[in-house]
Amino acid sequence: MNVKQVSEHIWSLKAWMIIPVHVWAVVGKDGVTLVDAGVPWMAKNITRLLDGLQAGPLQRILLTHGHADHVGSLKKLLEAKQVPVYAHSREIPYAEGRTPYPKKDKVSAGVPEGTLTALPEEASGALAPIGELKPYFTPGHSPGHVVYYHEGDDVLLVGDLFNSRKGKVLQARFTPDPDEAMRSSAILKELRPAKLEVCHGDTVLQPADQWDDLMKPYAGDNN
Repeated sequence: MNVKQVSEHIWSLKAWMIIPVHVWAVVGKDGVTLVDAGVPWMAKNITRLLDGLQAGPLQRILLTHGHADHVGSLKKLLEAKQVPVYAHSREIPYAEGRTPYPKKDKVSAGVPEGTLTALPEEASGALAPIGELKPYFTPGHSPGHVVYYHEGDDVLLVGDLFNSRKGKVLQARFTPDPDEAMRSSAILKELRPAKLEVCHGDTVLQPADQWDDLMKPYAGDNN
């Protein structure tokens, strides 16, 4: 497993599951926030990373969504550190196995029922900042998919909203509603982050510059 410092306050941990799998540790004023929990065999290395940062206690875990490769280490992490785990309210019934994910016949209980807390919302209905991160609702890959933006470091952590390869932004694989995912991808153009971090792929610099290429498969829809 590889650890990389992405920016002043963000570190990524990468494991391999045929394709790369990333989680992120974000250092803040009150301690550390973990974004996603990867696959089960990442638990020991996640703990090692959090301890090695010497940046205060783990305060919370934020999920981009509840698919198995994003929640796999939760059980072991929570056995050692009792912290709240947040996900979008729309994602919780799928992640906790009460409702099958879209285009799936069976439920997938990756997270025990009652584990997840809904991300807080502002009066406007927008997701409220949590720690040093601002969540944005980006459904498509899953019903309650969320991305997290660190304004100070100008880094966008997108989970499976996108994939990437050799610095190129790609449409995410295994997305049941690709049209909705592409509508959600407008967050890239809105925020124009300096860096894009995906779960399955590598860092992309100035990703909004690739917007036109990303939209090409959909150009015909407007004709």
